[in-house]
Amino acid sequence: MTDSADIRSPAELLYAGPDPRVVRIGVLVPMSGVLGLTGPSGLAFAELAAREFNAAGGAQGRPMELVPVDAGQPATHVVSAVRALVDSRLVDALVGFHTSDIRRAVDHAVAGRVMSIFTPPHEGGPIASRAVRLGESPGAQLVPTMRWLHEQRHIRRWALVGNDYIWPQAMHRTARRVVRQLSAELVFDRLVPIGAQHLERLVGVLASARPDAVVVSLVGNDLVEFNRAFRAAGLDRRVIRLSGSLEENCLLASGGDDGGELYACMRSLPSVVDHRHEHLAAAADRQFGPTAPLLDAYAEGCYDGVHLAGAMARTGNLTAASATVVANYMVSAPHGKDVADFWRGTPLGAPPRRMNLAVADGLDLRVVATFD
Repeated sequence: MTDSADIRSPAELLYAGPDPRVVRIGVLVPMSGVLGLTGPSGLAFAELAAREFNAAGGAQGRPMELVPVDAGQPATHVVSAVRALVDSRLVDALVGFHTSDIRRAVDHAVAGRVMSIFTPPHEGGPIASRAVRLGESPGAQLVPTMRWLHEQRHIRRWALVGNDYIWPQAMHRTARRVVRQLSAELVFDRLVPIGAQHLERLVGVLASARPDAVVVSLVGNDLVEFNRAFRAAGLDRRVIRLSGSLEENCLLASGGDDGGELYACMRSLPSVVDHRHEHLAAAADRQFGPTAPLLDAYAEGCYDGVHLAGAMARTGNLTAASATVVANYMVSAPHGKDVADFWRGTPLGAPPRRMNLAVADGLDLRVVATFD
C-alpha cells in the first residue's frame, strides 16, 4: 500500500473504465467562476486526506484515487461531467463544495446512485437520497452571531446583501426572522445576480439607508469586489459586515481588512488554536512545503469530506442503502466505541460541530466568540 493519492482525469477514466481495486472519489470543487479562488485549496486538502487514508491501509487494501471536476463551470457542464462518471460507474462517491444551484442539479442527475458529501455552508431544507451535508445551515450561522453582535455591538439597524440564488436567499430569510426576534429594524434588503457589475453603486444605495450592520451573503469574487467597494466608500470602519462565506482566500483577495468591523461566521477557521488545526497546518507543510495552499474553511471541509467517504468505504457503508443514516450519525453522535471504530485510521476523527465568529485582522481572521 502506498501513501500517495493518484489524481485521475475524467477523460482518462472514461477510456480506462471502472477498477474495483480502488476507491474513486469525484472531487467537485470550483476551479473557475465566482468561487474559483477557493478551489485550489479545496483540491489540495482533499489530496492530503486521500494520502492519509492510503497510508492507513485504505479500504481493506483498496487505495483511494481522486477524480477532480471543475464545479465552477455552468451547471449543464458540471452535470454532464458528473453524469458521465456515475453512468460509467467510475466513481464511488462525490465530495466537494460549489454553489447550491450546482448541488441541486448534480443531486437530480445522480439520483442517489452514489453517495454525495456536500461540505460548505448550505441552505437547509430537504436533502437528496444518499446525500450528506457537513456544513452549517443558515440558522446555525446567523442566529447566534447576529444575537452576539446585537448584544455586544448594540446593532439596531440591519441591512442584507447577497447573490440571487438558493443559499443567499435562505440566509436572507433567516436574517429577516432574527431581525424580527431582536425587535430591530431592517433598513435594506437586496439580492443581485452572480457576477453583478458596478457594486460600488450598490454600496452607495446601501450607505444611504444608514445601517449599523450588513449581513453579506455574496460569494467568491462578488464578495471580494463588494469589500473593495465598501472600503473605497469609507464604510469599512463605520458599518459592521457579517459574512457567512468569508474565508482566508477571499480576505486575501480583498486586500485584507484592518477596520475592525468585518466579521465571518464559519464552522472552521485556521485561527482556532487546537490539535486539529495544528495537525492540518503541519501536515500541509510536510505535503506541500512553502507553497502550501491556504487552509480555509472550504479546504478543511473537503479534507473532512474525503475522510468521511474513506471511512464509509473502509467500514463497508459507502454503497449501503443506509449510507446517509450512517454518515450523519458518525459526524454528529457522541464519541462512543462505534464512532471511534468508524473513524479509526483517520487522524482527526469527526468534523467539529461548533460555530465560530471571527473578525478580520489584516490578512487573518481572529476568533472572538465560539458557539456550541
